[in-house]
Amino acid sequence: MSETLLLLEELIRRESVTPHDAGCQDLLASRLANLGFSDERLNFADTQNLWLRRGSQPPLFVFLGHTDVVPTGPLTVWDSPPFEPTIRDGKLYGRGAADMKGGIAAFITAVERFVAAYPEHKGSIAIMLTSDEEGIATHGVVKVVEVLEQRHDKIDWCLVGEPSSDKKIGDVIRVGRRGSLCAKLTVQGIQGHVAYPELAENPIHSFAPALKALTEEIWDQGNAFFPPTRLQVSNINGGTGAENIIPGEVEVQFNLRFCTELDEATIKARTHAILDKHGFKYAVQWRLSGNPFLTAHGALIEATHAAIETVCGFQAVDDTGGGTSDGRFIAPTGAQVIELGPLNASIHKVNEHIGLDELETLSRVYQQILLNLLA
Repeated sequence: MSETLLLLEELIRRESVTPHDAGCQDLLASRLANLGFSDERLNFADTQNLWLRRGSQPPLFVFLGHTDVVPTGPLTVWDSPPFEPTIRDGKLYGRGAADMKGGIAAFITAVERFVAAYPEHKGSIAIMLTSDEEGIATHGVVKVVEVLEQRHDKIDWCLVGEPSSDKKIGDVIRVGRRGSLCAKLTVQGIQGHVAYPELAENPIHSFAPALKALTEEIWDQGNAFFPPTRLQVSNINGGTGAENIIPGEVEVQFNLRFCTELDEATIKARTHAILDKHGFKYAVQWRLSGNPFLTAHGALIEATHAAIETVCGFQAVDDTGGGTSDGRFIAPTGAQVIELGPLNASIHKVNEHIGLDELETLSRVYQQILLNLLA
């Protein structure tokens, strides 16, 4: 078995459901200590964060990842236990195989091979890992970045090992992500008996026209890098459960994945304008999960395209689709940020997996990127 596969199996065996790390970071820190990587723990609350660095000179290249995984769901629907790595039909099955312990294993072994070949490489290499990416992400990378910024540790290039690939390893490079703005809207009415609606005020009825307006709003047209902004309702809750009571309030949760044509303040102002037009009482709690970011060009993208062409023999496509990632906390520092990792078809699903050949290809691509930038 390859070193990358053996390492991935060890990581999968650790039940690191967010925000728990279950010893993954200890394993990786111990493994890289012999290569001259310093070991710094930047833990906050219940989140474990690891900063490993080799070298002190610029430019600084960072591999970014998370050791936590999402819950498994019912164990009975898995074909094999999710925390017992199982190989069948050329694939390794287990929770985190693709998201994103596969990416971590691949960049760790890529670093090991690169440093062995180029012990006097240019610049510095760092590994940043957190255990809360799959959670609310309040004590992970965002906190580590604050520490790095305070002491003027400047990241030049950051590669996030998230599962970006579509049909084959390296076919898609995430060069940016949309922003994510969440809202919890409470519409207030007057509770009453359904037989006496004149004595009550149904907040669901009051809000319905505004809901239609919000979902039909054309927020922007997108641009060359991003699709148009969209609002999606995720939850609506109202009523007491009784069939003869008009509810006193309704709670609506919605999210906007927005591109670089918009900002947080503009979205809020336009949303409130739509709600105010309909004349009901309401309150909104907003939460910005992350602003959009884009790395449209630069040495990191050039080195990555060249590496994929060298190892895989084809040209990758630049893309900004998908959800958010911890890259949103790195980009505001001025670093070039991209995402490149395993296939995303099985992530967060039952029987999550990664192809054995895909794992090795990814590790070779990572090694080639280091070669292109730091050899």
